[in-house]
Amino acid sequence: MDTGTASDMISVPPGRVTLSDRRTQRSWSVEVAPFRLGAVQVTRALHTAVSSGSAATGAADGPPVEGVSWQDAVRFCNALSRRDGFTPAYHVPADGGDAVWDRAADGYRLPTEAEWEHACRAGTTGPRYGPLDAIAWYRGTSDGRIRDVGGKRPNPWGLYDMLGNVWEWCWDLYDAEVYGSYRVLRGGGWFDEQWSCRASVRRRSHPTFRVDDVGFRVARSPGAGPRPA
Repeated sequence: MDTGTASDMISVPPGRVTLSDRRTQRSWSVEVAPFRLGAVQVTRALHTAVSSGSAATGAADGPPVEGVSWQDAVRFCNALSRRDGFTPAYHVPADGGDAVWDRAADGYRLPTEAEWEHACRAGTTGPRYGPLDAIAWYRGTSDGRIRDVGGKRPNPWGLYDMLGNVWEWCWDLYDAEVYGSYRVLRGGGWFDEQWSCRASVRRRSHPTFRVDDVGFRVARSPGAGPRPA
């Protein structure tokens, strides 16, 4: 894998995805434009390297970073963008208010919930893109601990650990009318039972909370070019 960036960035084709929420029994369809998504979750090594400004040798290997808030993930995306010569995707107010996404920027960002599910499914139609034991670190396979990224079979588009290992932050609000600023989490984690590791499952948390089974992966917008030489 490319140790100089968040990971190999996989080109995700456009498509339509239907999202659903069990609590409200609501479903809605979203058109997804092409974009790029990290083949693996952001690792501890990369997170430390970018945060400290040190070299990123082996940064796409090892376990995913966990215990990071949504706000932490947004700030990391901006820091990685600056390091790699891209325009940061987010304006983060100094007073700690909500970040604003500059959709014209070419920098790293969190995927939207629709992008995440579209990428997770990778053209498949079932609850998972393969047999769970073969594709995911969850309670039945993890031996009660977080695991290195990329150790299970990827989905048909080459994305690893879309289910299991750590939950992943998405950009979207979960349900602003009921939960205010809570943001969406997707994918299930190493301690979850099998029913939480499905493409459609949604979880939520406050953007400032750090939860021990939550990480993220980075995306880049349609038309974003390669990393500058």
